[in-house]
Amino acid sequence: MTTILDGKNVANQLTTKLQEKVKELNLKNIIPTLYVIEVGEDPASRIYLKAKENLAKRIGIKEVTLKFSENISQKELIDKIIELNRDPKVNGIMVQLPLPKHIDTEKIVATIAPEKDADGFHPYNQGRMWQSKTQIIPATVRGILALLDYYQLDVSGKDAVIIGRSLIVGKPLASQFLRRDATVTIAHSKTKNLADLTNRADIVVSDVGQAHLLKRDMIKENAVLIDVGMNRKNGHLMGDIDYQECFDKASAITPVPGGVGPLTVVSLMQQVLILAENQING
Repeated sequence: MTTILDGKNVANQLTTKLQEKVKELNLKNIIPTLYVIEVGEDPASRIYLKAKENLAKRIGIKEVTLKFSENISQKELIDKIIELNRDPKVNGIMVQLPLPKHIDTEKIVATIAPEKDADGFHPYNQGRMWQSKTQIIPATVRGILALLDYYQLDVSGKDAVIIGRSLIVGKPLASQFLRRDATVTIAHSKTKNLADLTNRADIVVSDVGQAHLLKRDMIKENAVLIDVGMNRKNGHLMGDIDYQECFDKASAITPVPGGVGPLTVVSLMQQVLILAENQING
């Protein structure tokens, strides 16, 4: 029988735990604080940012969104981040991506102090992540791991194929799967014969943004399927994995929506609390 990996349920339980953690911090006169930098007006980003605002309020995290014109100069943006880096009351900083083309995203991300890097994108934290020396990892990756842990899906000794090589999901997830003793293959747009890889995989994670890329004949019996894709087609939201086709062949599968998505935002909030505690403990 196929297990539906319900991200909403896991996110709700994690939210309750984070609320308790915030209460503990409040007793020490600590108010976990996240600053979000938004540049320009992107409708998709606004929906995501609103979800962050609402969840932060629900958990008890102070969330401050700083909105800037899309014409802001790179220097102005860097100066603001440096100011936040120096403010001891700020525990986490994140910059909503994408940024306007005239701004160097890598330079902006690298300006955020590693100890306040809420997204886990800073080069220092990414490097430490591959060394298994940090708790700071990208939120979507943390969400996937939380989902696997909740449903007791052990990746040790398993063959895992990750489709997508971004610094947000693909590469950092590979580091965490390796840390958990999986054998990992990263596939991407230049990969030949993708089906040859996925047909041998015990676990397939897809994050390429191509609707229904993964079909029934591309997976092995009883594979675990994690869908990170978010695609709109004919007014419908769907993932990279053909859910209906693959459902009864998989041992476990995430729905879209309702799988990994709900865990991404709550995992970001969890990271803010980790940053706050790290700063307290020095």
